[in-house]
Amino acid sequence: MWRSLFLAVGITLIIVGAECLVVDSAMMASDGGPKPFTPPDWAPWSMMSSGAIVILYSFTIPKRMNG
Repeated sequence: MWRSLFLAVGITLIIVGAECLVVDSAMMASDGGPKPFTPPDWAPWSMMSSGAIVILYSFTIPKRMNG
């Protein structure tokens, strides 16, 4: 169960990081009207590298953890 959780978190980080590379800005809906969101230049690379590290970690977790 832990393996699949960490794998899902890592894949999500990579997907969100790749989306931040492609999208320059996004409009966030709120009650006061739409607000622009521009990710910083370092955000996509740090999300994708963190996701890759988490995925590699998920492969090192033993299949059966002995309590």
